[in-house]
Amino acid sequence: MNRFRILGALFAGLAAVALTIGPTAADDDRPRDNSNSDTFTPNEIVQAGSDFFGVTTEVMAKAVQRVTEDLGLPDGYIKGDEGSGAFVLGLRYGSGWLIRKGVEPTKVYWKGPSVGFDFGGNGSKVFTLIYNLKEERRLYQRFPGVEGSIYFVAGIGVNYLRSGGVTLAPMRTGLGLRAGVNAHYLVFSDRRDWFPL
Repeated sequence: MNRFRILGALFAGLAAVALTIGPTAADDDRPRDNSNSDTFTPNEIVQAGSDFFGVTTEVMAKAVQRVTEDLGLPDGYIKGDEGSGAFVLGLRYGSGWLIRKGVEPTKVYWKGPSVGFDFGGNGSKVFTLIYNLKEERRLYQRFPGVEGSIYFVAGIGVNYLRSGGVTLAPMRTGLGLRAGVNAHYLVFSDRRDWFPL
């Protein structure tokens, strides 16, 4: 009989301990693991971006932190290369891979003209975070931007482009010199087209 009392007291004590160390209301406010959702976590973005750019995760984390504080978690990204040049009028061409969760990578292309107080040329690696994409076809449109709105975080240049409810945050590193301010747009498509407009 005493054994049953001892066992009962032991189980009651374990249950009380489990309740005190179990989930609390504060735990509901912690960030969720989004590995099964359509968005990428900051850690996933930092790892992919640092591998692509060949920079330390610390450098990439600073740039990603700035963008995710502004825009949240992306539901896709593009990693690719581009070249551009300008003397008042300019052109930019690029290509890369669109990466989304649960979907095979897709080859994408972009191009666009620019005009402004702008000169020089550069070749860049581009890692573009995409927000509110939902469907691939929503990428294939014109995204206006102002290059003078670019800011630098740990040597990575970032600016935002928005159109039709979709926001892009291209991050660039590269060689060359291009200085000034310009108004431009980028057009994305699923095939290469050299016509700049």
